[in-house]
Amino acid sequence: MKLSALTAISPIDGRYHNSTKDLSSYFSEAALINFRVYVEIEYFISLCELPLPQLKHFDNKHFDALRAVYIQFNDADAEAIKEIEKTTNHDVKAVEYFIKDKFSDLALDEFKEFIHFGLTSQDINNTAIPHSFKLAVQESYLPNLQELLSHLKERVIEWSKIPMLAHTHGQPASPTLLGKELQVFVERIEAQLTHLQSIPFSAKFGGATGNFNAHHVAYPEINWVDFANNFVNNRLGLNRSQFTTQIEHYDNFAAHCDALKRINNILIDLNRDMWAYISMNYFKQKIKAGEVGSSAMPHKVNPIDFENSEGNLGIANALFEHLAAKLPISRLQRDLTDSTVLRNIGVPVAHTLIALKSTLRGFNKLLLNESAIASDLEANWPVVAEAIQTILRREGYPNPYEALKDLTRTNQQINQNTMAEFIDRLNVSDQVKNELKAITPSNYTGI
Repeated sequence: MKLSALTAISPIDGRYHNSTKDLSSYFSEAALINFRVYVEIEYFISLCELPLPQLKHFDNKHFDALRAVYIQFNDADAEAIKEIEKTTNHDVKAVEYFIKDKFSDLALDEFKEFIHFGLTSQDINNTAIPHSFKLAVQESYLPNLQELLSHLKERVIEWSKIPMLAHTHGQPASPTLLGKELQVFVERIEAQLTHLQSIPFSAKFGGATGNFNAHHVAYPEINWVDFANNFVNNRLGLNRSQFTTQIEHYDNFAAHCDALKRINNILIDLNRDMWAYISMNYFKQKIKAGEVGSSAMPHKVNPIDFENSEGNLGIANALFEHLAAKLPISRLQRDLTDSTVLRNIGVPVAHTLIALKSTLRGFNKLLLNESAIASDLEANWPVVAEAIQTILRREGYPNPYEALKDLTRTNQQINQNTMAEFIDRLNVSDQVKNELKAITPSNYTGI
């Protein structure tokens, strides 16, 4: 069966392919191979620039040709490397042999043995994968999150003066402003986004067990720690971990996963609130010609985008949680469990991307139902009891809370008239009575 969006096992590459296809540039097998080629070639160029004695006469005019290998990397190159891997049964060694073939094409055979010089495969994987992850976060995740944030901020302004009944414990509570309630989510996301962006993209680079054993025994006069720091930090734009085993310890990678998970939790909270507001008829949804809300009930327009987002965020968080818990743990100087797990980093990022786009799509369908919001406020006059008893406290009125409690917990319908009658019976000045009567569910919204 030919692989396509219809035959893919995962909905990431199937049903949601249009939402996630850009991530192939960072997380596909071909992308990982390309990033490995990039690291290997930039490492060789750095050895030339050092220079190693045997590379002192390497003509830097060849640098552009070498860089063209990864810049112009294509599917045929990826397939060639996979063909080599059938023999080597080792993915990084296959990359090394591929580059050696390219050196032969450029008549650079005498320098081939300095490809992958002194390295272990994890020096390549633990720089290539953080590099790809960094690019995916910066070039795909953050722009999509910022687009949603910008939309939320627009709605905060648009709805900044819309009074709305609040609900605590599912019960009517002191009124609020619709825009302010969205601003809560804006502040939460921005706070966690600041934390996310403060976490370094860490990388390991130090030979078989992290000590530059092979480098040092061959060239003991070279400061390999300084070389590696310069290469990883300045050339690759990552943050080199100074003391490692054969692999990166992944603590900062785990911190990225945890930070992404926290942002996703906030988005789940947002999706559920918007779902609830729609169920309360505070919002209607735009109808698109030809769309069906239910296979059986023609009248329905379901909040499917918020539900879709919530489901995808849940899957993403389960994977982020596993990555964060598993990757920092490795037996002794390494085991192979990180390798297969790390290959899945694109999966939670993809589900998160689907969710971001779904939430934004849900917001774009919303139609504010001001009459329903106003009607709900008018039907809940008891919520001004807090305001009245607080002013009575200010005035030194005896037992104001208890007086309002007796009024609002009776079975009688509390409305503007019954509240006014209650106020008229209070032993306070006419000025205070007028102040109390001016309070309504629509204007008791705080700051």
